[in-house]
Amino acid sequence: MVREPKLLIVEDTPSLARTYETHLKHEFSAIEIADTGAKAIESLQRETPACILLDLKLPDADGLDLLDRWTSEHLAAPIIVITAHGSMSVAVDAMRRGAHDFVVKPTSAERLRVTVRNALDTFQLKKVVATYEAEVDRSDFAGIIGKSLVMQGVYKAIEAAAPSRASVFVTGETGTGKELVARAVHDISPRRQARFVALNCGAIPKDLLESEIFGHVKGAFTGATTDRVGAAQLADGGTLFLDELGEMPIDLQPKLLRFLQLGEFSRVGETMQRKADIRIVAATNRDPLQAIREGRLREDLYYRLHVVPVELPSLKERGSDILLLAETFLRRFGAEEGKEFTGYSRSAQEWLVSYAWPGNVRELENLVRQVAVLQPGGEITREMLPSRERVSAAPLAPQVTAETAQSVLSPEAAELDYGFEPLWMTEKRAIERAIAICRGNIVAAARQLQINPSTIYRKKAAWDTHSE
Repeated sequence: MVREPKLLIVEDTPSLARTYETHLKHEFSAIEIADTGAKAIESLQRETPACILLDLKLPDADGLDLLDRWTSEHLAAPIIVITAHGSMSVAVDAMRRGAHDFVVKPTSAERLRVTVRNALDTFQLKKVVATYEAEVDRSDFAGIIGKSLVMQGVYKAIEAAAPSRASVFVTGETGTGKELVARAVHDISPRRQARFVALNCGAIPKDLLESEIFGHVKGAFTGATTDRVGAAQLADGGTLFLDELGEMPIDLQPKLLRFLQLGEFSRVGETMQRKADIRIVAATNRDPLQAIREGRLREDLYYRLHVVPVELPSLKERGSDILLLAETFLRRFGAEEGKEFTGYSRSAQEWLVSYAWPGNVRELENLVRQVAVLQPGGEITREMLPSRERVSAAPLAPQVTAETAQSVLSPEAAELDYGFEPLWMTEKRAIERAIAICRGNIVAAARQLQINPSTIYRKKAAWDTHSE
């Protein structure tokens, strides 16, 4: 049997105190007896016991006054009141004031042991429940919104990882909030006073990514007209977030690995070694093991970064978080637009919960922003929400009406009224619209258009040539 650490008996009758001690000596590793209220207070100042037996009649104090004091101080121990036979009203009063239970003098050894054990078990259970409720009730953690059980697991992983120097590897679908996790790791870590620097490896041209990470010196390459400080140096003492790690060029990965191992790097175009103390948080929305098999990600770099894994659930896996996020976004965007919204109707809530949300939290956020801009305020009804077909993507070209169909299809009308445009202009409009829909994320836009991000960068360079 595992014994409790300590029992404090507050009793001024020596024979009774010794009797209680004999009855309970196998339940506790240590037992202390205080025959006055002053000695009991002094004992509690030294150490909090596992349990207190409190006689209500003491030579220097009223037991109920001591009970009130310890209850107000939120003493982390159950208090069992000892009362004389016939004083049931006093015992009931003590229970109202915070006592866990009471025993009546004289009491048997078995009754005393059962009462103490029940009080200890009940008190421990209440602590466990209070801790669980406090954790489950966290609906906002370091800027992340969500109180579902799966998100509580994410919060625990962040809390465990934040104090260490270990690299964190975040996985999850596009739009699940990987950068928010990286920022949370930084914000609750000892590095929070230094900078958090984020780089999207897929949104930067591959031939410029090394310079973005490590910097360059003047003349290192065409266009390098001045020295440039890279993200590694900017994040010295803080955190560097590398999003879309799988998009990093394979020939750059050994230099990043060396930096992780030694903390040393050199700018592009220089030989001098520099040092930086940073914590890396990496993220990807793809299967990193598949990227290793395909030769796009070095296995040694992956295992160097994959120390503390954090997997983000999709929005459809988060249950009631959908409505919590929708309400939060509505209040935020309503305030930005100077409008007052009262929430969502029942049918609107049902639609929000039943929709699949392939774009995850980012898609929900964009939808609510649209609603906040277009609606005057008040309650959001189902009719104010778009159809399912229009949620994830908007048409890339204007629709042709029945009235204009004939003129559009007519070669003469097309040549006279509309004219033909070069194919690159049509591509440009489609790509720019996709980038706008994806809020500037070129990797996401390329994925929606089913092309490589480098194709977008190449075409943007070609457009600049056309415009000159």
